[in-house]
Amino acid sequence: QVQLVESGGGLVQAGGSLRLSCVCSGRTFSSFGMGWFRQAPGKEREFVAAITWSGGSTGYGDSVKGRFTISRRNAENTVYLQMNSLKPEDTAVYYCAADRGRYTTVRLTAADYDYWGQGTQVTVSS
Repeated sequence: QVQLVESGGGLVQAGGSLRLSCVCSGRTFSSFGMGWFRQAPGKEREFVAAITWSGGSTGYGDSVKGRFTISRRNAENTVYLQMNSLKPEDTAVYYCAADRGRYTTVRLTAADYDYWGQGTQVTVSS
């Protein structure tokens, strides 16, 4: 059974930074592509960032390019999302997701992912 547990969310002022972590249970983390999505109240789930299972490729949503960085540490079964220059519009619940497909390109849509965490709230005050 694969479980994903996010942490690191919280309240931050605009311009500040947060680092989200997502720990994956099980021994297959290194074969999973990983992604971060977010959902604000009344809005659809939005792609934020993704990294391939090899770590060789990353991708970002247009609204976070240049501000967010995704990375992974397979020895710790963890994927990170470093968020800098945060804006009030970044306020949302952030979800970690894993795909089993061993794709060589990052997956950009929620339907491509097989496992999801429970989410962590990020609130950016103006």
